[in-house]
Amino acid sequence: MRLPMLDDEHTPFCTVGQVFSMLAIQQALLRRIDDQQAVSPERSAGGQRRYSRHDIVRVQQVVIMMGEGMTLPAIRRIIELEQQLAQVTRERDELARQLAAYRRLDPE
Repeated sequence: MRLPMLDDEHTPFCTVGQVFSMLAIQQALLRRIDDQQAVSPERSAGGQRRYSRHDIVRVQQVVIMMGEGMTLPAIRRIIELEQQLAQVTRERDELARQLAAYRRLDPE
């Protein structure tokens, strides 16, 4: 039996305890990363943090950057800028696709 939700890297299913065990980091660090909004996992109906595979990879990146001496506010800003760049890249690609389609229809 295949579980489609496990195919989606954004489906939240890991608890704080599972993540800190996987990554061998302290629960307090996970809470601090969330409090500083560097990685903000979804919450269950009971208010517990639930991490997706995407969140777990982000936490790994945050821990590495912290090990390199970066602060959590700086890391949060880097993540925000990466997300903005990804959005602009998607928009550019869509516009390029539309332009190519237009040029095929109107070769002048």
